[in-house]
Amino acid sequence: MNYHFGRGWTRWSPYLLLLPGILFYFVIALGPSLATTVYSFTDATGIKGATVNWVGLANYKEFLLMGQASKDNLSALGRTLVFCFFVTTIQFGLGLLVAMIVNQNLKGRNFFRTLYFMPIILGAVIQGLVWSLFLYPLGGPMAKFLALFGARSEFLGGPPFVAFAWVIAIQIWANMGTTMIIFLAGLQTIPSELYEAARIDGANPWQVFSNVTWPLLTPSVNTNLTLNIIGSLQAWQLFLILIGYRNGTQVLGYLIYATGFGQTSGSVTSSFRQGYAASASIILFLLVLVLGMTTNYILQRREARIME
Repeated sequence: MNYHFGRGWTRWSPYLLLLPGILFYFVIALGPSLATTVYSFTDATGIKGATVNWVGLANYKEFLLMGQASKDNLSALGRTLVFCFFVTTIQFGLGLLVAMIVNQNLKGRNFFRTLYFMPIILGAVIQGLVWSLFLYPLGGPMAKFLALFGARSEFLGGPPFVAFAWVIAIQIWANMGTTMIIFLAGLQTIPSELYEAARIDGANPWQVFSNVTWPLLTPSVNTNLTLNIIGSLQAWQLFLILIGYRNGTQVLGYLIYATGFGQTSGSVTSSFRQGYAASASIILFLLVLVLGMTTNYILQRREARIME
């Protein structure tokens, strides 16, 4: 078999072409990840001039096992899983529903496709500021609407579970457009002849969906579930912008940021503990890895059964 890149030094051409990309990946992704792993075994603070000492597994032990702080951390871990569950399931369902609606030959469908996708391009900061103004309890649009019925709410400033629920809703609003687009792309790959054949055979709308649309959407289903799970587990920016560092609302991603960079809100202050935050980020990474690989395994088995 002839080697397409010749002999001698020319055999190294493909590796030399790959080298810039590999170096970029190491500097941007792999390098910081390895540094985070090393930092997680130290007491690094990130403060210039401060000494850094090797502490082994002490950060992990403190995070998971020691005192009230560990209970708060595990509570944040639990809230992260709750946040992931509701965001993933609702965003997945709404994205599929909206994609099927805007895939119909309806007047103005391009406008609605753009409208549903538009929040994606705003970014977390703009999304958070828009909703903060919309939910402002003293004269905001939502407060005025409730006042028409003699009701009022503190919204993001109310009880922790209420504020947490609002962040879930805003997270879904902010990212549902991506789910919709992926499903829409999948729907447009399904041949119309299959729908016509199913209707000729007397299939009702639910049978058409369950026997034609849903099986053929498998690649889109797999992609959306994976992206939704990973994205919701890592989410924290909207918590920072909407409600700040507040007990009873933190998720693990925000806890990592607050601990590493000294977030302060009202009477609550977190110190600069970047080594400790690095250990928390490794725990989050392992959580994402386990749930992501488990989900991928289940989805691959489902796809194999469908293809049989």
